[in-house]
Amino acid sequence: MSVTSEATAQWKGTLFEGSGQVSLTSSGQGPYPVNWKARSEGSDSVTTPEELIAAAHASCFSMALANALTQHGTPPQSLEASASVTFTPGTGITGSHLNVSAVVPGIDEADFERVAEEAKAGCPVSQALAGIEITLEASLG
Repeated sequence: MSVTSEATAQWKGTLFEGSGQVSLTSSGQGPYPVNWKARSEGSDSVTTPEELIAAAHASCFSMALANALTQHGTPPQSLEASASVTFTPGTGITGSHLNVSAVVPGIDEADFERVAEEAKAGCPVSQALAGIEITLEASLG
């Protein structure tokens, strides 16, 4: 069975002077404002496509890592993952950096890093972002 998720964006005006909003249609979350200034200069109150990609990457990687650790025989007690997606105007999205800290009883640092790298490669969002550099910092807490 496949699941299709949907989001909707509305935009008014030109790229530089206009603005819009994005709604997560499938879950009913939003709307969230978007604009070029936030995308090109950053903002603490307006989202960007890259922030939404970062949320998708962090959550997908967390799920992939939890599954990989469980299959390794060392299910995680807790995981905290973040993704930082970089956008350069005129170039586009240039990378995603994953950072994870985990409490995993019964695993050593080397095995944890190996399993985390495998989860990064197997994460469906990582695979969708194959055209950019994806880096990972993984540590046991």
